[in-house]
Amino acid sequence: MSEDAVQSIESTASDAVLQVTASDCDFHCDNACDDSCLLVIKQNSGCQEQLSNSLCELELDEVCRDSCNTDEANGDFSDEEAAIQGLSALPVESSISKRALCAKCSRPQKVCLCPFLPAQPINVSTCLYIVQHPAEESRVLRTVPLLAACLPDDKCKVLIGRRFGEERYPELAAVCRNPSTFILYPGAAAANLEELSLEADQQPHSLIIIDGTWSQAKDIFYKNSLFRLPKQVQLKTTVSSQYVIRTQPTNTCLSTLECAAIALSIMEKNTAIQETILSPLRALCSFQLQHGAQIHHSKEHLLKSGQYKKPMPKNKRKLKRMELLVNNVKI
Repeated sequence: MSEDAVQSIESTASDAVLQVTASDCDFHCDNACDDSCLLVIKQNSGCQEQLSNSLCELELDEVCRDSCNTDEANGDFSDEEAAIQGLSALPVESSISKRALCAKCSRPQKVCLCPFLPAQPINVSTCLYIVQHPAEESRVLRTVPLLAACLPDDKCKVLIGRRFGEERYPELAAVCRNPSTFILYPGAAAANLEELSLEADQQPHSLIIIDGTWSQAKDIFYKNSLFRLPKQVQLKTTVSSQYVIRTQPTNTCLSTLECAAIALSIMEKNTAIQETILSPLRALCSFQLQHGAQIHHSKEHLLKSGQYKKPMPKNKRKLKRMELLVNNVKI
């Protein structure tokens, strides 16, 4: 900016008008005939000296803008200033538009998996309660939305949280106290679901499944007393997970969708249910692999084959778990 312009700015700022009255401190702005802002301050007369500097700064800033506008109109810009002015004129996107999601499968519409879902929800008598860790809700490639899309709304209920008290979740508490309710969580106290006799029960069953990483599921199971009320069951299966785009602890660890598919096929005595629910999962993995995703082997496989590239944990408990994986000890 030229020296003449600076002098003009200083001269104009020094001529700024400050009107002070003896009433309470309110501020308002009136337009003067020369389009400059006249700041009227209503306060005690003793405030004039304290506010004069602030007023001058406001007037100086406004005059600077007016002077810049005048320079722009006259074309008095250097090459550098003209370049900056050109960049400032470029449009700026106010927000980044998100991809539209399919209302049924919760996938982006361009990669919708609805063609692989059943045309009609699967008719089942068992009601699933998916207890989901909050971290799972933000994962892009989660399987619960696909599972829910395969079943009627009243047969697959998703509850998100870490702690589930009876006062906040009375329906879940009532379900946990029902003798026909099972919770799917492996352990020494768990019965094999395949070996249970379900014919004697007259009323429909409910099945609670915890959705999260193994450490998250363990935390939810042991820190919620409600989940110790239902009969604990596990799946006696040796099949490997088809959810190959996410790393599992062992070769036989399954995703939430796979656990639900196998459990429902057992409880409903209908093997076709398993294939129907697994279809969208296979499509999801196939699409991801075709577009650059890599097959994720289990941690057990990587440790045994010497392909585990991460540094070994310093925590003794975690290190012991890895030793058990290598030695084929069930953990």
